[in-house]
Amino acid sequence: MPWYKKLHWQIIIGLVLGLLFGIVAAAAGWSRFTDHWIAPFGDIFINLLKLIAVPLILASLITGVASLSDLKRLSRIGGKTLGIYIGTTAVALVIGLMVVNVMKPGARVPQEMKEKLEATYGGDAAVRQQLAEETLQRGPLQPLVDMVPDNLFDAASDNSNMLQVVFFALFAGIGLLMIPREKARPLIAFFDSLNDLVIKLVELIMLTAPVGVFALMADTITSIAGDNLAQILELLAALGYYCIAVVLGLILHMAITYTGMLKFLTPLTLKQFYTGVSPAQLVAFSTSSSGATLPVTMEVAEKNLGVSEEVSSFVLPLGATINMDGTALYQAVAAVFIAQALGLGLDLGAQITIVLTAVLASIGTAAVPSAGIIMLVIILEAIQVPATGIALILGVDRILDMCRTVTNVTGDLTVASVVATSENQLQVPPQDGLVPVTTEVQRAVDVG
Repeated sequence: MPWYKKLHWQIIIGLVLGLLFGIVAAAAGWSRFTDHWIAPFGDIFINLLKLIAVPLILASLITGVASLSDLKRLSRIGGKTLGIYIGTTAVALVIGLMVVNVMKPGARVPQEMKEKLEATYGGDAAVRQQLAEETLQRGPLQPLVDMVPDNLFDAASDNSNMLQVVFFALFAGIGLLMIPREKARPLIAFFDSLNDLVIKLVELIMLTAPVGVFALMADTITSIAGDNLAQILELLAALGYYCIAVVLGLILHMAITYTGMLKFLTPLTLKQFYTGVSPAQLVAFSTSSSGATLPVTMEVAEKNLGVSEEVSSFVLPLGATINMDGTALYQAVAAVFIAQALGLGLDLGAQITIVLTAVLASIGTAAVPSAGIIMLVIILEAIQVPATGIALILGVDRILDMCRTVTNVTGDLTVASVVATSENQLQVPPQDGLVPVTTEVQRAVDVG
């Protein structure tokens, strides 16, 4: 197959063309045209992905849990998954804090630009602060209450309630494990068929991905710049060092944490992994949503990495709702950056508070664009930094949201590969015409 017919190259081409069109549109004053005639195609693409997210989670998790032989196996896989997710999030936070403390990007923002940013984004900051205050007023166990839906159809009607859908799917899957197999078989067959249908729909939706990514990228540029390209250049000049700190932290986390896990805990080569997951990374970058990317994430895990359906259907939906390494790292950098810009020092105790608060906040962060901003306000309140300081970073949040979503999705796929390897359920894709080999055979070859 020629390179230009491969999906990930088509998405890259759409991404680059969208970026170029957005720059031209901003310079030529076409933002209104872009908003009316280009952006809707990006909205349609995201809506299609969101449309199948809930059916996918229900079908894949229920069949995945019900296919396990017993509850002990479920608890073993679940324990590994949760443990690794929480561990990688903590590592991401530490890396973020190290980068921001070394680079000190907050000390480089000119006073006049601080005042301009606060005046421009102060209204948005006040809205986010109010939402965060409402969250803080809830009791300490309210997240557990929110996780349990009182109406499945109500939960399934809103993608921000994805954790409730995951809870029901796990609950239903456990129930199917506990009833006689002959009685469970019809329901398992139904959800298995539904899962196959959703996967086929994903393949059809991905045919539109290059166009959707083009529209999303063009809309992102014109939304930030409006009809004045100089505005985005001025913003990036003022906050460029902060953006570099966040992106550098994300790159270090992926290079150190994920690459180390892949190298030492799986038989996958780095080329196999990163080539295989590139379609999911590109969709994550353009949509800024782990939840919307989930159908693509599951497809590349099974087809390109060789992760078994049993593992991918459990680990990946869970990761899309609770594993937010990129978001947590960004929150650590952003919180310290705002404190530095406001001239406030943060001692070791405050930075430990950031780690603890962000780990807990990342679990409850919805897998939707910019949800991390609300969690950031909670972190700022915890370390006694004025929450209005988020006005300093809102201008570039969309760009960084795209980058951190890539990290979130890459982390989900890394953990799925590690868990599949530990359960002997990773079938390494063939290379150069070789037949696929299981991890057990691969280990034997390595030892020999």
